[in-house]
Parts: sequence; C-alpha cells; structure tokens
Amino acid sequence: MKTIIIAAALFALPAFAHHGWSEYDQEKPLTLTGKVVASGYEHPHGHIRLETPGKTWLVVLAPPSRMQSRGLPREDIKLGSTVTVVAYGNREKTDEARAERITAAGKTVELR
Repeated sequence: MKTIIIAAALFALPAFAHHGWSEYDQEKPLTLTGKVVASGYEHPHGHIRLETPGKTWLVVLAPPSRMQSRGLPREDIKLGSTVTVVAYGNREKTDEARAERITAAGKTVELR
C-alpha cells in the first residue's frame, strides 16, 4: 500500500508542477529586449532571466524539444546575448512573463 501511495504521488508531480496559461494576461502583450543573464533549456519549459532596463524578468519559454524543432538550439540563448521576446506578463508575479516568440541569434522563432 505504501508503495502505491508513493508511486501515485510521484506520478502526480509533473502535473502539479505544470501551471496553466490563464495566469498570464493575454490582453496586454509585452515586447521585452535585454541581455540573457541566466537560462535553462530543460523540461517542462525552458526559461531565461532577461535583464531589461529597470527590471529583470523570468521569461518562460517553450519545451526544449519544440524550441529545437523550430530552430532555436540552446546555443542561441547563451548568457550575455541580447534577445527580444513578445510575451504576456503573469497576473500575480510581476517579474514573470510567458514568451510567444523570441528573436535570438538573428532569427525569430514562434514558441506556441
């Protein structure tokens, strides 16, 4: 019985960790340009810390497999590079946004 409970809890973790997109305000698109000061190219979603004038954002990207298949390898969002994202701000976390598209290394990639 204990094993079943542990297995069920572990199976539920990915679903719990994934958040819905309704927490982002799709009525107010943002265009953010800045320097990548941190990045993660891992599941369930990649992310970057984007230093813009006056604010550093946590920008949630697409899953790595989608970014790779659409032409955005990890190397294109390296530390110190300048990127532009069109994104939606999180309604409660004022320093977080979900990217719809990113321009990096001279190309624009649709993420959704």
